[in-house]
Amino acid sequence: MSTKQVFFKKTANDKSVTVYMAKRDFVDHCDFVDPVDGVVLIDPVQLKGKKVYVMLSCTFRYGRQDMAVLGAALRRDLFVATRQVFPELQDKEKLTHTKSQQKLLRKLGDNAYPFFFEFPDNLPCSVAMQPGPRDVGKKCAVEFEVTAFCAANRGDDLDKQSSVCLAIRKIQFSPDSSKLAPAAENTFEFLMSDKPLHLKLSLQKETYYHGEPVNASVEINNLSSRNIKDISVSVEQVTNVVLYSNDKYVKKVAIKEASDTVPSGTSLKKDYTLYPLLAYNKERRGIALDGKLKHEDTNLASSSVVKDEVLKEVQGILVSYKVVVRMIASGDISLEVPFKLMHPKPDPGTVHESDDMTFEEFKRAYLIGVVGDVDDDCPTEA
Repeated sequence: MSTKQVFFKKTANDKSVTVYMAKRDFVDHCDFVDPVDGVVLIDPVQLKGKKVYVMLSCTFRYGRQDMAVLGAALRRDLFVATRQVFPELQDKEKLTHTKSQQKLLRKLGDNAYPFFFEFPDNLPCSVAMQPGPRDVGKKCAVEFEVTAFCAANRGDDLDKQSSVCLAIRKIQFSPDSSKLAPAAENTFEFLMSDKPLHLKLSLQKETYYHGEPVNASVEINNLSSRNIKDISVSVEQVTNVVLYSNDKYVKKVAIKEASDTVPSGTSLKKDYTLYPLLAYNKERRGIALDGKLKHEDTNLASSSVVKDEVLKEVQGILVSYKVVVRMIASGDISLEVPFKLMHPKPDPGTVHESDDMTFEEFKRAYLIGVVGDVDDDCPTEA
């Protein structure tokens, strides 16, 4: 029994073009990135002699949309590529690169035309900062769009009635995990105390997956004359907006506050379990996500993995994570260990050999009780 392959579609308001794609998320595997491919179905009558183009863009946005005319908001295109798909400049066979395109062309007929893009290896992944309660209309994000439009010439202004914009995501799976177990330790000395305090923090592994608990081991050897209290262990998300302002946001996305105390001359060794999940942070603002909070497939943003030869400044937004242990001993004491939070590599899926297919609207599923915007899937129009 063959499984039907799902294709996503979106149609322009005037029905002139409809875009079909086999997926909405494209994976950066570190050594290569999934290409962006699909098919555009045109209505020759609605085109009225115009050409059809498809554009792939990566955009960094910072600031309020309504301030753009005053120059206070920043929009920078990190990557833009445009292809003419109709009239076709090459034979369809030369432009068809995937089996998904072949299936769509057979299904949709002679008025369907393929498109294909490859990401350069220096682009960031999709990240969106969840604005604060007072940041109405403010946006800080790295966004990807596929736009199909009709125009007499490529440089003409975009007509929203005869164009369709699809918000896609570029996500990153975990590279081959290291067997290294990260750890940090330090010695703290105090006035009027002959002996120090030894503190060690360690994790079981370097990379954790979304939805997986983080187990942190804390070892305290208190040889000092101070009493240790108010011990807390937290996972902190560190977000650097490196392209424009170099702003830095540090948010606790999981915390464990313990009633443990370590009196002078005693020691403590204890494991703490933390859950850095979006489900526990939906009411918070200022955290980095890999999509929009209202979408059910959104997670906390994954750790940024940047190749050595790529400048960090062009990544727009960089995300990292660390476990921090804090305590009070006549003053605040802390120790931290960095780690990666990412998606696991999925098992290789079965190849769809059947022509059986089903079509769904491109919009992502919303969380229960959330109503979507009219043009929510296109950041340009949101």
